[in-house]
Amino acid sequence: MTEQQNGTAKARQLLGMKGAAEGETSIWKIRLQLMKPVTWIPLMWGVVCGAASSGGYTWTGDNILKAAACMLLSGPLMAGYTQTLNDFYDREIDAINEPYRPIPSGAISVPQVATQIIILLLLGLILGYGLDVWAGHEQASLLYLTLGGAFLAYIYSAPPLKLKQNGWLGNYALGASYIALPWWAGHALFGQLDWKVAILTLIYSLAGLGIAVINDFKSVEGDRQLGLKSLPVMFGVTAAAWICVLAIDIFQAGMAGYLVTIHENIYAIVLVLLIIPQIALQNIYFLRDPLENDVKYQASAQPFLVLGMLVVGLALGHAGI
Repeated sequence: MTEQQNGTAKARQLLGMKGAAEGETSIWKIRLQLMKPVTWIPLMWGVVCGAASSGGYTWTGDNILKAAACMLLSGPLMAGYTQTLNDFYDREIDAINEPYRPIPSGAISVPQVATQIIILLLLGLILGYGLDVWAGHEQASLLYLTLGGAFLAYIYSAPPLKLKQNGWLGNYALGASYIALPWWAGHALFGQLDWKVAILTLIYSLAGLGIAVINDFKSVEGDRQLGLKSLPVMFGVTAAAWICVLAIDIFQAGMAGYLVTIHENIYAIVLVLLIIPQIALQNIYFLRDPLENDVKYQASAQPFLVLGMLVVGLALGHAGI
């Protein structure tokens, strides 16, 4: 392995990505790897989208600090908690699919992982309540959302429910936690979260179902051996890839159509323009070889998806939804 390849593998290790290096001994780097920093970005961005949709965000120093704290809550703390919890309960699968992961490789002990899960959850709950106090909420909405997200993460990863065993339900739960939950947090922090915004973001999260399914392609063999009913296992790689891209495209297009109905035509056009390159990249990379190009497709197409989320947030805020 060349020096450049070694550096790339080490970077992948710290970010919690496929193709990571092995042999890391620093406990803090190992703990960071468990938290998969690469997964924080969509949730932190979701807070931005929620702040935009609230219609109540203004560029003051106080609001910037509030938004940053909410992004810390949604990303490093709660996404970190979720990813560590998932690795804890996936250690048998990871021993097959990704033996370089911290737990199956023996780089960190199970009690150390359990301690990390508890600390991240407690910090998240404290920060969620602190944000409610800071925002002057009568109802502890951020604390309730944090508790709900923590519970969803638990039933997604842990038996007896272990939602991830069900390809449809598990992936929708994952998609909703990446789009709807941080969106609700950002919206509730700067405005009044109501049923209409909640339902719209849950529907939009069906696009996130497609993104969530992409994560299953890296673990097809282990899922098959352990009886997990991921979509690639149930329907085969090719059919599951088509399910992914159709969910991503159809529900984004549906949201563009909704924006037209509320007379936010400019935002709808921008959203459609952001969907087009995603479709092109699906054909160039993902549909041709889902197992080989899953990470490459996510890296190239996800920026258009998250920009589309912000366009929707701005449109809802402008329309006063």
